[in-house]
Amino acid sequence: MSIRAAFVLLALALWGSACSDAREAAETTTTAPEAAVSTTSAFFTDPEPETDPEPESTTTLGALRVNDGRLRNQAGYVFPEAPALTNTGELVGSLAADLDALWLSLTTDVVDAGAIGIIGASGDPRLAWLMADLLRFFQGGAVHDALVDSFSELTGVDLADDPIALLSPWQSVTDHLIAWDLATHPEYRDYKGRLFTLVEPGWQPFFDDAGATIDWRLTSWGGVRIDNRPLGDTLPCERGCIPALDDPVVTSAEEGSWYPDERIVFGVVINGEARAYPKHQMEVHEMVNDTLGGRRLGIPYCTLCGSAQAYLTDAVPDGIEVPVLRTSGLLTRSNKVMFDLNTFSIFDTFTGEALSGPLREAGVTLEQTTVITSTWGDWRAAHPDTTILAEDGGLGRSYRFDPLRGRDDNGPIFPVGPVDSRLPIQAQVVGVVSPDGTPVAFSADELRGPLELEGSVEFSGLVITADGGGFVASLEDGTPIATHQAFWFAWAQFHPDTLLWRPGQAGS
Repeated sequence: MSIRAAFVLLALALWGSACSDAREAAETTTTAPEAAVSTTSAFFTDPEPETDPEPESTTTLGALRVNDGRLRNQAGYVFPEAPALTNTGELVGSLAADLDALWLSLTTDVVDAGAIGIIGASGDPRLAWLMADLLRFFQGGAVHDALVDSFSELTGVDLADDPIALLSPWQSVTDHLIAWDLATHPEYRDYKGRLFTLVEPGWQPFFDDAGATIDWRLTSWGGVRIDNRPLGDTLPCERGCIPALDDPVVTSAEEGSWYPDERIVFGVVINGEARAYPKHQMEVHEMVNDTLGGRRLGIPYCTLCGSAQAYLTDAVPDGIEVPVLRTSGLLTRSNKVMFDLNTFSIFDTFTGEALSGPLREAGVTLEQTTVITSTWGDWRAAHPDTTILAEDGGLGRSYRFDPLRGRDDNGPIFPVGPVDSRLPIQAQVVGVVSPDGTPVAFSADELRGPLELEGSVEFSGLVITADGGGFVASLEDGTPIATHQAFWFAWAQFHPDTLLWRPGQAGS
């Protein structure tokens, strides 16, 4: 089976499930959002949670709390020592030719499993990265088994020891490689680009920038195509992307009575103008380009990270067109990879730094502003003049209140490598980066008690207070500073040196 055929089979499974979901929800536009839901499960299926029990070892994911210095994954499995590297330069012998033969076979009806075996016997563990990349697209069958065997031979790891491998061998393989921070070979980006653009040619500009600061080892396929529709396009996303919502229709708070008070919104205030973005709509679109308080905003929501962020996209150097943010269909350690539609420059979604393309060359880092995670009732009470997205998103469609249906309840479903055990992996944290660059995280659940008693929490030069049912941050002199919430595993992996506030801590 060729890589294209493997992709088509995966896509058909996804979109078939998506179409069923769409009929149930009486959707009137694209089914791509539901395709995204299906795709981001471990085996590209989207069963109801109650009929998809997880192995016992993963039912308490996030409850793990150990501090013995050993690297563990989300199931508590301890990663073994990394394999030794005897070559740090270019591939030796016939390995390049073997890889070329394998890559050529990806365009045919029969993948060269013999070449996979030769690569596995090469003794060069760096090639395990390419085996992991291929595993993403071959989720079963003889090619899949050959890739797993090749990884084990290259690294000496028996995946049977890792509970995550019961769910997804690909996830387990990639978790190992991330945990080891295993080096790759100089030709890696080229081979990865050739593989990924077989699936989505629209990704080619991302791989073309030889100076990109993207760590391609950590980049994986999120299961959907690139959203390269023009700004304002409301037509169905026929190729299976996650469609951004541009300049959404909004209503007054009074007209927002359709949204239950207890449901989650992401609130943003710019220049005194407040707006609420309902979570269930953000779960479908994952990206909004909007204007609020006279400023242009890009708002990505990474469902996998539990993280909504807001970037002032008009705060760019003179001569640079205001970026239009889109979802690429790629992920890095379970975080969505966003890009600018005008220049096809990739951004680090968590930090706003341009990592590739013309915006990288211009040194652009998008300025963040605060996103408050709250309930609609609390937000509306605190901001009675707020607007809220229209019930139909301005698209004439309907949105289920729970489109993901518990997809992420048992922990990350994409590779994240080792996890920080100081908090449960899916604990919500309020994250702030101080002016001096120090990242600081506050456990959202643990903040509520001290805030009720004291009115504020001070730590490391930062002050956290309550606002609209959520949290805002400022410096000690009262200067506001951008903050947002995220799952702990996501914040910790993108800010590995983060300081963590716990109850009882105070001051700097």
